Amino acid sequence: MASLHAIVGIAKPQEMERVEQPFLAWPGWAHLRYAALLSLVNTLWFVLVYGGMDALTARRSFRVPVHFPAELAIPFVPSMTLFYISIYLLFWMAPFVLRTRREFRALVITMACAIFIGGIGFLLFPADLAFAQPREEELGIWAGMFHFADKMNLTYNLLPSLHVAFAVICVAVFSTRAPVAGKVFLWFWAAMVAASTVLIHQHHLLDVATGWLLALVCVGSIFGRLASDTKSS
Repeated sequence: MASLHAIVGIAKPQEMERVEQPFLAWPGWAHLRYAALLSLVNTLWFVLVYGGMDALTARRSFRVPVHFPAELAIPFVPSMTLFYISIYLLFWMAPFVLRTRREFRALVITMACAIFIGGIGFLLFPADLAFAQPREEELGIWAGMFHFADKMNLTYNLLPSLHVAFAVICVAVFSTRAPVAGKVFLWFWAAMVAASTVLIHQHHLLDVATGWLLALVCVGSIFGRLASDTKSS
């Protein structure tokens, strides 16, 4: 016999609890320690792959052009560095949005796979940035922030843009837990991060497109499966 909840259309208590969960909430110190440990391991993996591929390309003479000539007319907008480095806020938000070990672990594994695939891209498509280095007077008040971002970006790892991939992975995962206004804001944020990589002349359009596609493929094929595994804690 159908339950009273089903007949009158009232959500069951556990469904109400799931709907009413806040987008951001304190996850507890144990979860933060777990998230910090996994994040540290993934950071070391990133340094190994990203730094290793950049060092390898520096010793190779072969290069693949990854830009269109028309891109060189794209203006340099130093204030977009703010959006570029805002990706770190997305990282810091993760344990406050994904408050179970299963979900956070799924995010880290998804990003680790994106790093691995990105490393293959850097190996197959070693590239030089076609944009000229901006003059110091162009940077204005954004000089310190820009130099930090530029140094972290290294030199040769262009296609795919892991900066874009990381932002889109976070937003694609977070947005499923956000209300409509939150979804709009998060995807706008991802778009601005992607745009910033070109507008501060750190990446080309093809890098952005492949980074965005890499993120969607990884989220669709890896995160969804791992996060929904009921056997995981």
